[in-house]
Amino acid sequence: MLKKHGEFFRTAMLLGDLVTTTGAFALAFWLRFEALPSLAEPLGLDALRLMEFPDPGGAPRLERATDHLRAYALFWLAALPVCAAAYAQAGLYQPRRAGRWTGEAWGILRASFTALVVLLAAAFFIREGRYSRLVILLFAGLNPFLLGLSHLAVRQVLRAMRRRDLNVRHALVVGSGRLAQRFAHKVRENRWTGIRIRGFVDDRPERAGRVIAGRWPVLGGVADLPRLIRAEGVEQVYVCLGEARAGDLPRVLGALGEEMVDLVVVPDFTHLVGLRMGLSDFDGLPLVTLQESPLYGWRRFVKRAMDIVAAALMLLLTAPLFLLIALLIKALSPGPVFYRQERMGWGGRTFTIYKFRTMRADAETTTGPVWASAGDPRRHPFGAFLRKTSLDEFPQFYNVLKGDMSIVGPRPERPVFIEQFSKRIPRYMLRHTMKAGITGWAQVRGWRGNTSLKKRIQYDLYYIEHWSLWFDLKIMFLTLFAGFVNRNAY
Repeated sequence: MLKKHGEFFRTAMLLGDLVTTTGAFALAFWLRFEALPSLAEPLGLDALRLMEFPDPGGAPRLERATDHLRAYALFWLAALPVCAAAYAQAGLYQPRRAGRWTGEAWGILRASFTALVVLLAAAFFIREGRYSRLVILLFAGLNPFLLGLSHLAVRQVLRAMRRRDLNVRHALVVGSGRLAQRFAHKVRENRWTGIRIRGFVDDRPERAGRVIAGRWPVLGGVADLPRLIRAEGVEQVYVCLGEARAGDLPRVLGALGEEMVDLVVVPDFTHLVGLRMGLSDFDGLPLVTLQESPLYGWRRFVKRAMDIVAAALMLLLTAPLFLLIALLIKALSPGPVFYRQERMGWGGRTFTIYKFRTMRADAETTTGPVWASAGDPRRHPFGAFLRKTSLDEFPQFYNVLKGDMSIVGPRPERPVFIEQFSKRIPRYMLRHTMKAGITGWAQVRGWRGNTSLKKRIQYDLYYIEHWSLWFDLKIMFLTLFAGFVNRNAY
């Protein structure tokens, strides 16, 4: 029954999206031909005329919306079926009970972009009148915004219903060990998914009849699955056998061979997972990725392009400041202006990092490699200010241009310290699956200088696991307020 309701719901969502998209196009049309002309009239109409596609029939004229209605209606009827296909292809109507909103939002953006390309193509191939660039530009902004709002509203309504035990799916969990219990607790904590666990299924005699975690009973063994599915009204079965009992999976599949239920295997990879776990297909053979760098394909290209533009702009804008700092360092402390040091970056490769010198030229002659501390006597008179304001880091924009570093990423460390930290802190070396950065998620959250190394690693790994260009832009923005001046910067 729920499957039938699911088909009805997906159809309703598609129709609703088409209505929303038509509304976005109608709003763009109204803004262009009714609202904007009245606003632009005091300034003249030439600005709007420049937004027209060339009209082979003569010079562009600005009429009222009704004069264009027939041409635009035919235009939209031709594009609407392709928009529907684009939305379906983007997976907007797949079940998302446990999915994140960001994934759905990204699908909406991809589908909207496809629809936009279709509209641009239609504007050139349909010759029934002249089509405004401004209409399509307005539609390009309105459509994903309105679709996003409508999907978010539907998601919130469904979650509210599921919290009240409406639109729910009943499930059984095969297994009752650590993995099964962890999965059951996660489902219970996230009631908005609408999944309700009826109990566990376990063949072990000592588990028969037990109530696990004071909440979920062990209802029977694997052989009892067909009976339990009918008796409990189950629509989903989750297999959480763990690594030690993975060999029981064929028996589970055999017991469910004729049952019309959704079957999901929860793999016991928690002790193996590195970063950005994913599932891919290689010519029909499923591959599970436990650990990989997020920098591949177009992502790597776009991040590098953004780094080059930002670094070049910063070096150009701060050139006078560079000169002033160099003169002050020379005047207040004998020695070079810049400090060069070996650091480790992407892929474990070392590079030379550049900073304004904040210590005496012979600072490590007696101490060796050590971290700076509060009131460090090795600093020259201007060094404390440079470190406190992070101005000493500005020459690293040159490292970014060279390709050694990125604007955003985990801060690079010296190899001598990395050798120590990698032995003490699990997963430490995973920081090097991303280019080192001038600023980073740990830095803007206050974990810099002589603070908890474990916390810093946690934030660095979170950044790598959740990396996106938007995350980079967010960190750059936060750096303006929380990344430069810090009480832990010694």
